[in-house]
Amino acid sequence: MAISDISWLMWIILILIIVTIRDVFFNKKHTISHNFPIVGHIRYLLESIGPEMRQYFVANNREELPFNRIERGWIYASAKNENNYEGFGTDRDIYANQHMFVNNAMLPYKPEGNHPNIEDKTFVPCAKVMGAYHNRKRPFRPASIINVSAMSFGSLSAKAMDSLNKGVKISGAYHNTGEGGLSPYHSNGGDIIFQIGTGYFGIRDDDGNFSMDKLVALVEANPFIKAIEIKLSQGAKPGKGGVLPAAKITEEISKIRHVPIGRDVISPPSHSAFKDIPGLIEFIENIADLTGLPVGVKAAIGKIEQWEELADLMVKTGKGPDFITVDGGEGGTGAAPPSFADHVSLPWSYGFNYLYKVFLERELTERIVFIGSGRLGFPAKAAMAFAMGADCINVAREAMLSIGCIQAQVCHTNRCPSGVATQSKWLQNGIDPTLKSERLAQYFKTFSKEFIEITHASGYEHPCQYTMHDININVDDENLTSKLDEIYRYEKTPVPFKGMQDLKDCQYLGGKTV
Repeated sequence: MAISDISWLMWIILILIIVTIRDVFFNKKHTISHNFPIVGHIRYLLESIGPEMRQYFVANNREELPFNRIERGWIYASAKNENNYEGFGTDRDIYANQHMFVNNAMLPYKPEGNHPNIEDKTFVPCAKVMGAYHNRKRPFRPASIINVSAMSFGSLSAKAMDSLNKGVKISGAYHNTGEGGLSPYHSNGGDIIFQIGTGYFGIRDDDGNFSMDKLVALVEANPFIKAIEIKLSQGAKPGKGGVLPAAKITEEISKIRHVPIGRDVISPPSHSAFKDIPGLIEFIENIADLTGLPVGVKAAIGKIEQWEELADLMVKTGKGPDFITVDGGEGGTGAAPPSFADHVSLPWSYGFNYLYKVFLERELTERIVFIGSGRLGFPAKAAMAFAMGADCINVAREAMLSIGCIQAQVCHTNRCPSGVATQSKWLQNGIDPTLKSERLAQYFKTFSKEFIEITHASGYEHPCQYTMHDININVDDENLTSKLDEIYRYEKTPVPFKGMQDLKDCQYLGGKTV
């Protein structure tokens, strides 16, 4: 053995002895490494990479949550414009409880003549116009039925946000800012929905209170802002404010959010700009009057009484939100205690069912654009959402996957290995916004193309035409499957729809007057 080899061996032995002494005599925090020095550290290392190990070596294709390998693979392949087909039939248990079926027509719908989908197979705008009923000065029809959900700069990296915004510009979708404020990375030309959270980041005064003057100035300075969304709660942790760890707060984020560096930024659980439902309506109307934009609300659904109060006041006054974003209790990109993520608020299909019926019973559904958010970024799941009454889909984690997220589930640690959910400059270096924006856009285009193909297979021209009768769910051994109207006990209100060409000609498409 060479002298250099002996030297290296001695160094390794010395390091192991030092670690052993430290673990046995000085380690009071970790029982395993104290009782099993050296070996205990290997256990902690394996635990830290557990999600990745299970992803690639343990779990089967359909087993993982929140997104299994087949779902992630479909998004990755779609984003890269690669083959996203399956061979040899489905490996999903189609007799399992809760499995969903889209009922196809005997004769599919066939576009003919100058139909927009012959020229552009991804053309699927929203069938409703935000703000049309309330005569807002600047009504907005989303040019895409799939869009980027609320994710803040701070939670996501600058390069990730840049990629998302450039991607929505390419695909014609909109980009929700999340509650973290408007950043330079939202300003690449894509349509923006500006979200107002309980922290009022970017539009707050020195005391942290909402500033209408700052909001109006922001809207006037950035004409690509097409609508305002007031976040009442989010699926990951309804009733609990968001947290941005101090480690993620850079000088740039501090300036955008108007918050100090070096301290965790914790959003209050509730708004200070209003205290009750009448106050919420007044807040909505004031913002709409002064900005001219459609104004909506976002919430995860639990108790329904206050929604009933809101709907009753809308009937009485003719005022209220132009759109409602329903977030699923499945959680999303926001970090949350397991007690919240696992148990607080209803999953999307249950929550949307309860909320939609409140507005349906009061004949209010036609004046509201309903947006679904909660693992709906797959064509078949979107078909179910539209059959229940959704008009648009917002995706968060699916959008992250399309630009490189690997579902490491460490978004809250600032150690995201893909650079998507971290402020580390080193980890962000792997993201090329020019490439990743194309991948988000391609995922959206593939989603839209496959969704419109499923729609045509069902005999319809546009997804808004789906009804509760078009989807079956496995429920139990006696009834085998039931249609959505039998399960949720309501009929969706038909959406006024004259045809795709009418949507293409609409003066409000994408918020642009043509």
